[in-house]
Amino acid sequence: MVRHSGRHSEAKPVVVVAGPTASGKSRLALDLAEACDGVVINADSMQIYRELAILTARPKAADLARAPHRLYGVLPGRERCSAGRWRALAVAEIEACHAAGTLPIVTGGTGLYLRALEKGLAAVPAVPAETRAAAEARHAELGGAAFHAALAARDPAMAARLRPSDRQRLIRAWEVIQATGRSLADWQRAGTGDSNGPAPYRFLTLVCLPPRADVYAACDARVHAMIAAGALAEVRALLALNLDSALPVMKALGVAALSRHLAGSLSLEAAVAAMQQQTRNYAKRQMTWLRTQLVPAHPEARVLTAQYSESLRAEIFTNIRQNLLTAC
Repeated sequence: MVRHSGRHSEAKPVVVVAGPTASGKSRLALDLAEACDGVVINADSMQIYRELAILTARPKAADLARAPHRLYGVLPGRERCSAGRWRALAVAEIEACHAAGTLPIVTGGTGLYLRALEKGLAAVPAVPAETRAAAEARHAELGGAAFHAALAARDPAMAARLRPSDRQRLIRAWEVIQATGRSLADWQRAGTGDSNGPAPYRFLTLVCLPPRADVYAACDARVHAMIAAGALAEVRALLALNLDSALPVMKALGVAALSRHLAGSLSLEAAVAAMQQQTRNYAKRQMTWLRTQLVPAHPEARVLTAQYSESLRAEIFTNIRQNLLTAC
């Protein structure tokens, strides 16, 4: 059992292990869970969908046998998981850990989820269904680039935060300003609602930020491993479900490239190269967010500037014990 120190008894601990894809964060979180009677809680927006175990690098059976894992593959791809929905699921799992005397270890690279957990969610009024439908129709008519330009004309603050390819968040920004007359950025600055305010926990943040070249090499190797593990069959099964192409699960890294290969319009070699490039680009965006937003907001965070390895294990575990636990 984890024993919480009396000095902080009013705020129970949560370990956050953040990092870009292929940085070693999942291994670190698993080692911590195994050593500290912990539960690994997913904070990756794609690993929550059950259809893509291989393409999202979901924990394997051997990992699941070493420590409990939560929120992996729990939603069907036909559903959408917003930051608010994930936060509610994560808080429930954290509370279950604390009730059982185990240590919640939240890990993933989706910055929006991590920020939502700790800082809370903006109390944006409900948007009418017809407003959202109109926003989706406008996006379908204009396309990503033109829709982004239209949003920039109405809401430059939100447009500056989003890429033209970020369909879901572009539509969200559009529908909010359409329904409320205020930018989503204004709502976020205004604070949170009572039920979605800052989480009442003590966070110890560990950030895996190896050199970019190491992360890129790991990304490339991971793509080859995914192909060898059956990623093509996984995408074939996903396509057989005939899901809406706008659903988040259909935007997972690798789905588009492997779909083109299965359709005969792209060689496997070219599909692999495209997956590797997309994965490296994604890792780069994650590293930028971690360096410019997460780390500055957590001056006490432990930043690992090398790939996680056994040589770092003892020092990291000592840090955990000193900051959160009286025993581990």
